[in-house]
Amino acid sequence: MPRAALLLALAATLAACDTSTTEPPDPDGPIIETCSGPPFAGTAFLTPDLITPSDPTTFTGATDAGRGQREMFDRRVNGWVTLNAYLVRATFSDGPAVEVQVNPEFGSAEAAMAQAMRFAPVIGRLPRALRTDVRTVWIHRGANPFGGGNNNLLIHTEQADSYDELGAIEEILAHEAAHTSLDAAHAASAGWRAAQRADGCFASQYARENPTREDVAETVVPYLALRHRPASLTDEQRAAFEEAVPARIAYFDGLGLSFALP
Repeated sequence: MPRAALLLALAATLAACDTSTTEPPDPDGPIIETCSGPPFAGTAFLTPDLITPSDPTTFTGATDAGRGQREMFDRRVNGWVTLNAYLVRATFSDGPAVEVQVNPEFGSAEAAMAQAMRFAPVIGRLPRALRTDVRTVWIHRGANPFGGGNNNLLIHTEQADSYDELGAIEEILAHEAAHTSLDAAHAASAGWRAAQRADGCFASQYARENPTREDVAETVVPYLALRHRPASLTDEQRAAFEEAVPARIAYFDGLGLSFALP
């Protein structure tokens, strides 16, 4: 599939990227837009050079932790399943260990370890602020969207192949990790809602359609690029982002969180 067509197809699958598909109501009512519209359709694929495989990782190692019954969300059935998962303990230099729970469909502890070793170094390249609440990772086969929330990152491996083809798997995981580590404290907070209203605009159409569920995650990826890898954005992208959401940028600036890339 040509890269442009693949990009459009994958962008369409990002809807409902967390494991909750219902947009909660905004207690303050709809945001009154004062701009001509969001500058981007979605931001997870905007900057594939933001984080790359050559960047350092805080991942330090993985050990086989045996098998165990685990409840996991599986996009292929769009629901929760309880499996005797292969378990891998992944460690990081700057935070707690993560339990990687691998679907038994992979067939062996060795195959499960290979999957953990594929993704744990990528997770270790994300900013610490996005990994604060990640405690588990679920890995299944399937060409289904990733997910965040539930102190977890959800991965489907055939979908990961497509993200890898675009060079965007790190940015997708950054988006999902924002759901995991930022949404609970910020997505419906008074400060974030005030920033939304002050901006009168959204970074992306996807955030505009899901202002409570997706706005934080859609804003954080270009924010990371703007503050820590500005060369990964074009001049036009940088200007459009700064014009669309200056109050949200200031909100992130004021949190005192570790958004720096490793």
